[in-house]
Amino acid sequence: MLNLPIRPLLLSLATLVCLAAPPRTLRVDYGHTGDAAAEHFGVDRLVLEPLPWPGDLGKAVDGSNLGKYCFEVADLATGKLLYSRGFASIFGEWETTDEAKALSRTFSESLRFPQPDAPARIQVKKRDAVNTFKTIWTFDLDPKDPLIERAAPPDAGGLIALQKRGDPSDKVDLLILGDGYTIAERGKFEAQARKVMELLFLQTPFKEHRKDFNVWALCPPSRESGISRPSTGVHKRTPLGTTYDAFGSERYVLTFDNRSWRDIAAQAPYEFVEILVNAETYGGGGIYNLYSTASAGNSTIGYLFVHEFGHHFAGLADEYYTSDVAVTNSSARPEPWEPNATTDPKHPKWGALLSSGVPLPTPWKKDAFEAHSHAYQKERRAIRAANRPESEMDALFAREKVFETQLLGTDANSGKVGAFEGANYEAKGYFRSQEDCLMFTRNDVGFCAACRAAIERVIGQYAK
Repeated sequence: MLNLPIRPLLLSLATLVCLAAPPRTLRVDYGHTGDAAAEHFGVDRLVLEPLPWPGDLGKAVDGSNLGKYCFEVADLATGKLLYSRGFASIFGEWETTDEAKALSRTFSESLRFPQPDAPARIQVKKRDAVNTFKTIWTFDLDPKDPLIERAAPPDAGGLIALQKRGDPSDKVDLLILGDGYTIAERGKFEAQARKVMELLFLQTPFKEHRKDFNVWALCPPSRESGISRPSTGVHKRTPLGTTYDAFGSERYVLTFDNRSWRDIAAQAPYEFVEILVNAETYGGGGIYNLYSTASAGNSTIGYLFVHEFGHHFAGLADEYYTSDVAVTNSSARPEPWEPNATTDPKHPKWGALLSSGVPLPTPWKKDAFEAHSHAYQKERRAIRAANRPESEMDALFAREKVFETQLLGTDANSGKVGAFEGANYEAKGYFRSQEDCLMFTRNDVGFCAACRAAIERVIGQYAK
């Protein structure tokens, strides 16, 4: 017998980390209560989700400085920071509405993070008047608490892998949820989910980073087809609870049923969520690090889905300012945390991207744009008030697109990066980086330079 020396197996620390099983995903569901003047928090339940944490544990601490809020998870004994993320919320939008000045409401929200090994302290922070994060809620949790919910979540209809390019910890994991689809319409949902996935990857810089994404889909069966549209008397109970008319805006689609959609989403690896609703009427929404929504059957889905996803994925601000909106900006006008809007045209946050020799602020055909846009918005409101066919709205969108493409594409500074006044729902005092952008109009111009750079940074935060 040949006797060979026994050599110890030497593994690097990195290898040991890779071999270790990833932690489970822990979720805190809580109530966010208040009005325009104050807000309060209370833990609802702790949920141990069925799947491992999908993210890269080496990028657990958020350095993006995005979001109206952020939260931190720290080891209770040592104070070591274990995880952090910026986010925005439905409450954070609602508190700026007129309704919030008159009454108090409660919204369900969630924090998700890798399950810690030992008791942890959670801090939720919010930006103050000068955009500095200040702690507004602190609580402790024990990951071994026997009351943490561990029961299996409700039926989600089976996970569909639309695109799997690698392990979830190495990729950006996008989950597309369907709402308002019956069992018989599951095939319709899958076709629409594949369509919007392809539409996303037609846009720069998502196109260049397709390999960095996994895309999953879930569609819990609905008892009836479609979703609620209260302004027209349509009320339905769907698995995810999506509805038109959020905050009184006929085109704003949200779900306020946080518990339900979180329990469904927990059955897939995800960092970002798109909710496709089974409807044709134009509508959608997007909230940073929460979710985005879009009416899957609308003729403008190529714009609608990607625009709303931009809010959710990279915290992009709306650059338009002539449409009716329910929210209001602070009268103090602090520099927006969103990466594509600024109050400082002389020193914009996208300064490294400026075109050579461009004047700051940058002149554009602002008066002509506004005159035409105000007339267009009046016609749009009339179509909705009379509940006229969606084909009339589609025709209006098409006419507006032709006019805007010509006006904004033939200006002296078209295509240049500068500081163009009009953004963040305001005609004065806020500036965007280019004359046209997917966050400004429905034209086929793609994302502006500031938006593209912001999206690239977020992709780098999640993908290896």
